[in-house]
Amino acid sequence: MATISVKNLSHAYGSVKAVNDFSFEVDRGISYALVGPDGAGKTTIIRALCNLLTPDAGEIQLGGIDVATDFDKVKKKLGYMPQTFSLYPDLSVEENLTFYGGIYGVTGARYVEKRNTLYEFSRLKPFADRRARDLSGGMKQKLALSCALIHDPELLILDEPTTGVDPLSRRQFWDILTEFKKQGVTIIVSTPYMDEVARTDRACFVFRGGKLAEGTPEELTRLYQGEIYYVDRLPTTPLLDKLNLIEHVVARRFGTGLHLYLDMGQHPGDIATEITQAGLSVEDLMSVTPDLEDSFIQLMQGQQ
Repeated sequence: MATISVKNLSHAYGSVKAVNDFSFEVDRGISYALVGPDGAGKTTIIRALCNLLTPDAGEIQLGGIDVATDFDKVKKKLGYMPQTFSLYPDLSVEENLTFYGGIYGVTGARYVEKRNTLYEFSRLKPFADRRARDLSGGMKQKLALSCALIHDPELLILDEPTTGVDPLSRRQFWDILTEFKKQGVTIIVSTPYMDEVARTDRACFVFRGGKLAEGTPEELTRLYQGEIYYVDRLPTTPLLDKLNLIEHVVARRFGTGLHLYLDMGQHPGDIATEITQAGLSVEDLMSVTPDLEDSFIQLMQGQQ
């Protein structure tokens, strides 16, 4: 039986359909990512999973228990970390952990053991007496994660937990998640970062409230159709405009160079004359392996 099962979930805000007939399942001990642009419906799905809103249609089960009708039976199995920092800024790190432990009945020796384990993972022990409002962004997120984990939940739900956090703190945050996943914790996370999606077991591309594709990161990457080439040339607007006039070719800036995206079945030799007229040559093109972002953008553009 899946740890979490979502069937035909739909929800609208007035005339705006945020989520439309959305279904997925996540097995125990699996990390699962929901990835999509702002407004795709990820937060609505997350809030429905945590019973923070009542969907217009659909069914959500946690361990076979209906979240809408029997939430009291499942809430102690659930850990939730919202998109914005939601702890008490006037309380210290230790006081926040104590407070959230008390909510879930984690006290005494059990609390001390769990707190020490979380301090070891988060490296927050030297800051135990610091008020939450005075923590850095990365430390705030690790404290919020620790509070969500204080009661040993079976399912951890995170809504864009590392947005705005520096790269090193993001990596440390995911190292913590990986360790808890090894202990059997199921993790559902929404994220805008493809490098984080690559660290999950399975992922779902979400767009306009619907599912574009679902699978392992490797399976999703292989969905890309076509060829990609890197050109080490300053991506000036005139050059990009000329390249984008070539049929079956899309040119985009990529750092200090540019990427050329060729449609399925097209090869540089087929458009050598057009490339030369734009100011490049076929020899300038270096083949690039598609990544998750390339697959997602292609699938998303197919829906527009």
